[in-house]
Amino acid sequence: MTVTDRPPVIGVTTCGRLDDYVQSVERAGGRARVLQVSESPRALISELDGLLLTGGGDVDPVFYGEDRHPSVQDAEPGRDEFEMDLVRRALDADLPVLAICRGAQVLNVASGGSLVQHIPSAGHADVAHSVLQPKDAVAHDIRVAPGSRLERALGPAAGPEGCRVNSRHHQSIKTIGRNLVSAATAPDGVIEAVEAPGARFCIGVQWHPENFWRSGEFSPLFDAFLAAARRRH
Repeated sequence: MTVTDRPPVIGVTTCGRLDDYVQSVERAGGRARVLQVSESPRALISELDGLLLTGGGDVDPVFYGEDRHPSVQDAEPGRDEFEMDLVRRALDADLPVLAICRGAQVLNVASGGSLVQHIPSAGHADVAHSVLQPKDAVAHDIRVAPGSRLERALGPAAGPEGCRVNSRHHQSIKTIGRNLVSAATAPDGVIEAVEAPGARFCIGVQWHPENFWRSGEFSPLFDAFLAAARRRH
């Protein structure tokens, strides 16, 4: 197999529920490489064709200069530092990035943005943002920004009547990071997606599209991500 024939290698950050992320990458034609926090972000950038930042615990507020809210649930030791370094290097190298839930928050903080540490404490109580089970249960609609990269990637799923998503997060993006723009919002104004218009491919979403790999509602998003990774490698 030549370099151009091999599947794009997608680095998938480790988390407690990896299976759906791996399935989503492989069904879109990629090869998932699960990354460990002990690895060198500098070395990884030259080995990967794309980066998938997964969900999990909260980003430590020290990374965006705020005191800790009592609801903050730490991620695995070393994960914040590893992922912050990795995604910054990925952005510098124009490596395609898809960031999901916590991953979208890591992307935003690594770009200089900040987070709402607990959505209910910020006055958002009308929309259910944390529906835990079943994992593909629809929690609410989102409005995808017209003309956005996300709209193009989602295709028909981003229709004019809104896009229905699942939701398992108690934090959200507050101040948007450098070179990022909002790409979707919930009915209560919570930012549901960001993207970097100037990047080859860089999208962060608050919901969990990987949970729908069996039914395929968000397959176009993974297909678009893998297409960008193929063009790079």
